[in-house]
Amino acid sequence: MDFEDIETVAVLGAGNMGHGIAEVAALAGYEVRMRDIKEEFVQNGYDNIEWSLNKLAEKDHLSDEAAEEALERVTALVDVDAAVGDADVVIEAVPEKMEIKKDVYTDVEKYAPEDAIFATNTSSLSITELSEVTERPEQFCGMHFFNPPVRMQLVEVISGEHTSEATLETIEQLAEDFDKTPVRVRKDSPGFIVNRILVPLMNEACWLVHDDVATIAEVDSTTKFDMGLPMGSFELSDQVGNDVGLHVLEYMHEVLGEPYAPCPLLEEKVENEQLGKKTGEGFYDYEDGGVDIPTDAGREDVERRLLAVMANEVGKLVENDVAPVADVDEAVMLGGGFPEGPAKLADKAGLDTLVETLEEVHEARYAVSDGLREAAESGGFYGSDDETAAEFENIALEYPGEMVGHIVLDRPHRMNTVSPDLMDELSEAIDLLEDDDEVRSILVTGAGEKAFSAGADVQSMASNATPLEAVELSKQGQETFGKLEQCSMPVVAGIDGYALGGGMELATCADLRVASERSELGQPEHNLGLLPGWGGTVRLANIVGEGRAKEIIFTAERYDAAEMADYGFVNEVVENDELDDRAFELARDLAAGPPVAQKFTKRAMHAGRDDKDAGLEVESQAFGHLIGTEDVMEGITAFMGDGDPEFEGK
Repeated sequence: MDFEDIETVAVLGAGNMGHGIAEVAALAGYEVRMRDIKEEFVQNGYDNIEWSLNKLAEKDHLSDEAAEEALERVTALVDVDAAVGDADVVIEAVPEKMEIKKDVYTDVEKYAPEDAIFATNTSSLSITELSEVTERPEQFCGMHFFNPPVRMQLVEVISGEHTSEATLETIEQLAEDFDKTPVRVRKDSPGFIVNRILVPLMNEACWLVHDDVATIAEVDSTTKFDMGLPMGSFELSDQVGNDVGLHVLEYMHEVLGEPYAPCPLLEEKVENEQLGKKTGEGFYDYEDGGVDIPTDAGREDVERRLLAVMANEVGKLVENDVAPVADVDEAVMLGGGFPEGPAKLADKAGLDTLVETLEEVHEARYAVSDGLREAAESGGFYGSDDETAAEFENIALEYPGEMVGHIVLDRPHRMNTVSPDLMDELSEAIDLLEDDDEVRSILVTGAGEKAFSAGADVQSMASNATPLEAVELSKQGQETFGKLEQCSMPVVAGIDGYALGGGMELATCADLRVASERSELGQPEHNLGLLPGWGGTVRLANIVGEGRAKEIIFTAERYDAAEMADYGFVNEVVENDELDDRAFELARDLAAGPPVAQKFTKRAMHAGRDDKDAGLEVESQAFGHLIGTEDVMEGITAFMGDGDPEFEGK
């Protein structure tokens, strides 16, 4: 089955994952057959799709017409033949039990077309074992979505021992067409990538408490506020379901051995039916206040232990060729919401230190993997001599030619939100471009199609809770964004998707802004009881006027690109698929301009904001300086000859 031939997708199972996958496929334009074993199950799944699509339309993420069309593409069925008889791809999302899944494939095999691909949405079970109950193991792979499928970006595409390369490539293309990011899992290994990292992390958290090394509060404070992960370890376990985590651990224990023995504390919770949020009680009591994690109870020894366990799992994945280290980091950031991948977190902590941490415990589950030892000897998972890979972690610095330097806010898994580390890297990148004689304009964009930047990374900044730390954070943002504003060359912001809060403040520091039609902009800080703290209270008024600036900040509303163009904030609005080309074209055209004149023009404008006379003085002095430059002679000569000038900044 070639990707171009896929028109109909069958989804087996109408539960949370099944109806979510069906919705994703329908939104991507595919005809969807969603099947479950009872009419009430499949109808409930269909109703959930309708509810979700209506919510997306209410929030203006898609039009009412698009929501209706997507729903019309979904057919709810109980009959197996009707569901899979004309399917090009069959995605199975039934309960996570090997025997149930095997029975499903035995049944489906009778009715599915011979060239149809089978993809199982399993989080840990063997792809190879499941494929062998079919007559098409080479057309069988894993396609692991994350909950909820409509929102989560990652899809793990998993190879079984018999899976053909053509099948994997087709399913990767399908995932991309679903507007997801596929990450290849090269070898069938329990837990694949994300759960192979997260489940041992949650199990280790349990062991720390079970062995009286730390309390739940200390572990979760460390995880959430010191390490900057989206949730505390126990909070995450409750969210996923303690029974789900235990089930995955039991399978890992069975296949991989003693290092994955479930902690008795976790087993006890499941035995007592304290499964987490879904039952109202787990490690936290959700009927009596829920999760309350202290911000200042973290401990360095707990952080080292948790990092060491994750690093050890990364080492095993790499040494066993399950996935290269960069793919491990990407998958965990997309699927687990980590601010940085586990390998980069481990490199920052120092692999030698983490190896020592594991060796100090003297228990089977802490045996140091060969992959971790080799990485430690090489100076890190990314290597001590690979300066290019380690230079920037939160941005990308590109040189697309035509004298343009391109800064990409490269945290698509976190909507390109701005963290202190990103600001440090942005400052360094601006300096590099300023010092580069081959660069004459700067283009700033965000990775992915979701956001230019959705604002401050509140999670990574949660530790900046004291007034003094907050003041310093505000100054860091003001100075970093100010460096972009004050740089000598023109700056273009290419806005695609959300530009909210700190993201809009960053765009404010560009000289010109071009936005896609789907973009949404705003300063929502007042909704949090805050105010724009990275220059927005001052700089926005310089562009749109004080009245409009107050409206934008006080209302804390979101504005579409056309409205912001009417307000004078956005210079140009283009179709979504034209944003990248138009933003680069604009940056390229500015790069061809007279660099000395551009520098002095910006300087005069900035000086005149608060003091008109000062601005006029800078203007007159600059005019006198420019009149004798080679660039002016080049401009006059080109004008007289009806040609295009080639300015050299002289």
